[in-house]
Amino acid sequence: MADFNTINPATEEIISEFNLMSNDEINNKIDKTYDTWSQWKQSSFERRAESMNVLAQLLIKEKEDLGKVITTEMGKPITQSISEIEKCAWVCEYYAENAEHFLANDFIDSDASESYVHHSPLGIVLAIMPWNFPFWQVFRFAAPGLMAGNAALLKHSRNTTQCGLEIEKLFMKAGFPDHLFTALIVDSKPIEFIISNPKIAAVTLTGSTGAGKSVASIAGKYLKKTVLELGGSDPYVILNDADLDLAAQMCVTGRLINTGQSCIAAKRFIVTEKNVVEFTEKVKSLLSSKNYGNPLDSDVELGSMARKDLREELHEQVSKSIKLGAKCLIGGEIPQGTGYFYPATLLTDVTKGMPAFDDELFGPVACIITAKDEEEAIRIANDSDFGLGSSLFSTNHGRAKAIAETQIDAGCTFINSFVKSDPRLPFGGVKQSGFGRELSFLGIKEFVNAKTIYLA
Repeated sequence: MADFNTINPATEEIISEFNLMSNDEINNKIDKTYDTWSQWKQSSFERRAESMNVLAQLLIKEKEDLGKVITTEMGKPITQSISEIEKCAWVCEYYAENAEHFLANDFIDSDASESYVHHSPLGIVLAIMPWNFPFWQVFRFAAPGLMAGNAALLKHSRNTTQCGLEIEKLFMKAGFPDHLFTALIVDSKPIEFIISNPKIAAVTLTGSTGAGKSVASIAGKYLKKTVLELGGSDPYVILNDADLDLAAQMCVTGRLINTGQSCIAAKRFIVTEKNVVEFTEKVKSLLSSKNYGNPLDSDVELGSMARKDLREELHEQVSKSIKLGAKCLIGGEIPQGTGYFYPATLLTDVTKGMPAFDDELFGPVACIITAKDEEEAIRIANDSDFGLGSSLFSTNHGRAKAIAETQIDAGCTFINSFVKSDPRLPFGGVKQSGFGRELSFLGIKEFVNAKTIYLA
């Protein structure tokens, strides 16, 4: 009998069955990965880039089939799944082209005849990855990690186990050494057992704040470097001089990507009294046109939620917010029928003390918060335990940049656009949203030893 199975959230049908690995099997995988890394760390950037570019080509070639694996396991609309695969190819190409430059020796003037910083790989990085972007979250760590000379050990979410196994196959097909990228079929129970292994050098996690705290405490116990990308409750601040048509479009787009199941989705629409009535009508009109359906249909914009328990949790947050005084203009009801679907929902009159204000709503629920003026809007934006992404909408670009730089507590602020990750730009948060950075020139340096070389 299998230990667990994966379920298609749109049909509720069982997809596959899996058995969890034993501790002995885990150690065997770690040993093989470490032996492979011992050779890989000595490889040239040219050798690494060769396989990374082949990997990018494989992703593009197989994007339709890989997209179906994503959609079938976690319910994302197929067009978004295919786009996710294309983005993975992009990050592979980006680091194949730039890794050597990013990790070049940094020469520093001192009293030495020569002194510089050399960047050496750390070793095996354990990646604990979520289901919502089951390929992208992995590749945005793995592409820079392997180009830096590290090896990767993946603990994926159970409901996207097949995605993890497909990624492992892709690395092997691309010409990377066997066992350099290894997928483990495990749950959360052996995490400390894995991290405690002396051959594990570091840990990266994308997930909930609770999971991040747990992993960080374990990693700290064994003195292992960590990067944490955790939850978010991204504020989208609509200033008095905003283009409301643009703001409404960007807010709705940012809210509904991946059926709202994104840490950087637009979670809180904070609007001044001057604009709130007009903005609300525009958002309501846009949301009303977004229908859910079979995520394998190319014209569907909202797929199913990834699991039944996630839908139930979201609905409980919505229902409690309504009981506490929020108004539901559209949606807000679990539909009849098969599949873990939830409609596009709009809550207004959202105030502090409601789950819609205080918590991260992981699903297609938009929340409008009214501020009396811009000063209060910015205060509300920062009144959160989270600090991942944020957006400002204003036609005064200079003023918007000044506010973004000095007044918003977040890892990134997008002006007149929705928040998104980009291989060229650093990504990460502050406060309860984690620490460390992924992507860009900063991301590849998280898991290297910045070693000082001093020649007398």
